[in-house]
Amino acid sequence: MKTTLKIKTKKAASAALPERGPKMCGSDVLVAALEREGVDTIFAYPGGASQWLHQSLTKSKKIRTILPRHEQGGGFMAAGYARSTGKVGVCMATSGPGATNLVTTLADAYMDSIPIVSITGQVPSANIGKGAFQETDFFGMSLPVVKHSYLVMDVKDIPRIVKEAFYIARTGRPGPVVVDIPKDIQMAETQPIFPEKIELRGYQPEKKAGSLELNEVIGLIEKAEKPVLYVGGGIISSGASKELLEFAELTNIPVTTTLMGIGSFPENHPLSLKWLGMHGTYYANRAVNEADLLLAFGVRFDDRVTGKISEFAKRGTIVHIDIDFAEFNKNKNVHLPILSDVKYALARLNSIIRKEGRARKTFQPWRKEIEKWRTAHPLKFVDHHDKIAPQLVIQKLCEMTKGEAIITTGVGQHQMWAGQFYNFTKPRTFLTSGGLGTMGFGYPCALGAKVACPNKQVIDIDGDGSFLMNVQELATSKVEKIHAKVIILNNQHLGMVVQWEDRFFKSNRGHTYLGDPSDRSKIYPDYPTVFKGFGIPCERVLHKKDLEAALQRLIDAKESYALDIMVPFTEHVLPMIPAGQTFNDIITD
Repeated sequence: MKTTLKIKTKKAASAALPERGPKMCGSDVLVAALEREGVDTIFAYPGGASQWLHQSLTKSKKIRTILPRHEQGGGFMAAGYARSTGKVGVCMATSGPGATNLVTTLADAYMDSIPIVSITGQVPSANIGKGAFQETDFFGMSLPVVKHSYLVMDVKDIPRIVKEAFYIARTGRPGPVVVDIPKDIQMAETQPIFPEKIELRGYQPEKKAGSLELNEVIGLIEKAEKPVLYVGGGIISSGASKELLEFAELTNIPVTTTLMGIGSFPENHPLSLKWLGMHGTYYANRAVNEADLLLAFGVRFDDRVTGKISEFAKRGTIVHIDIDFAEFNKNKNVHLPILSDVKYALARLNSIIRKEGRARKTFQPWRKEIEKWRTAHPLKFVDHHDKIAPQLVIQKLCEMTKGEAIITTGVGQHQMWAGQFYNFTKPRTFLTSGGLGTMGFGYPCALGAKVACPNKQVIDIDGDGSFLMNVQELATSKVEKIHAKVIILNNQHLGMVVQWEDRFFKSNRGHTYLGDPSDRSKIYPDYPTVFKGFGIPCERVLHKKDLEAALQRLIDAKESYALDIMVPFTEHVLPMIPAGQTFNDIITD
């Protein structure tokens, strides 16, 4: 885990300050500062300590305020906005429980390096530390799961702090930033000074690889016989997908991604191995296991990728390019760490290869070997006569949307199947909670993505357990007219935990049944009725023969639409490398 950025906020140097504006209260200053940062949407739930901020937002002609039905929902909407665009997502809550409801969303954004600015109201500054009504030390509480935190104690600091918060959130390795504003600071008056730019002493987010180390990478490629590109979310954060594609095609090196890297490299490309790890493809995992050179770009060697770390890619030389120094040798010791923005490094590597004609190998024997593994062990599932295989739902959805939709997910089996059976060809089209693995993420994330990308098809693939955790955001969808779709793969169980029970606990059920145990013949909850109560159409699909037509109705719907698709709880996500084990322990049947 990367360390929290330490910045002395009062001594940060601001350059080229314009003249003072007219007198404004602190909440008006905040809104003006947000407008200057280009904010067009904020996901905000009001309360006593943030009411002044909301009053000021009502006067803004540039910012749309969307009212979620829970602060966590609002935080995940901001994440969906950020993940689908690369811009900073903004959410807001009141003090105490409002702020603490954002902690999970901040941790989620922190783990996945998502740029978010989270604004919270706070009790009056004179009451801080006195156990006032709805007081929590949100500044201190959030420190482990943010890139930086601010507690604003002077109204004059608001313009500078907002400028710094957005700069920190989006630069270097992106991440969430908290701005906590006491109520009296919101009410206080000042003549604001809005800085044009920010220079933070000790914070140098631009990192660029040198020629010597990049030429060393070229030399390693020229010596290699079995190289693999292992790429992650850093490619997407950096906007380096185009450079990655060029590099792969110049060098003919096969590419596998992490879950967070899905979409960074087109999965219909001949060099794509899709993704690796616990539920990644057999051929991607085997290729990394056999590789003599592993080019790890924008990744963090997560345990769900590596399994037993000492055995991961132990046959190969490992090159690690990352913008965060803290990631080097944190999980896996590497042979050549290179501190750099990955987009810059790939562009330089491409330039060297094109100009000097180096590292242009075909690796035909290696690629033929991988193709044998792909043919022998493809992603597959049992296609039942009448029951609906969950994998079939996603496969059909991919065909019918032509792989063009933005897909969000909750967390569980459906998340893995979405990654396996939907082929992603573009970055920022697979939005999922990778590091924290947060159930309840999928639907509010879809709403945020739809707000950011109103002309794109946005579909949440969810599980019945995961969807229920933020079901209240159906009201946000209806009232705010945010027309995201949802497919619930309903197996009446916590499917992934059931799979582990089947594999490792002799199918002993440890509270993983989600239905009504008093009448197991009924489907509970009755999602079509739930959706009807929120004013959103939902149809239940029970039989395979009805699937394709139902999917077409969902795709064609002009407004929010849902499918509650019943699938067997006995389905397992395969392949599977058990936690802490190695490729040699992979389960394929």
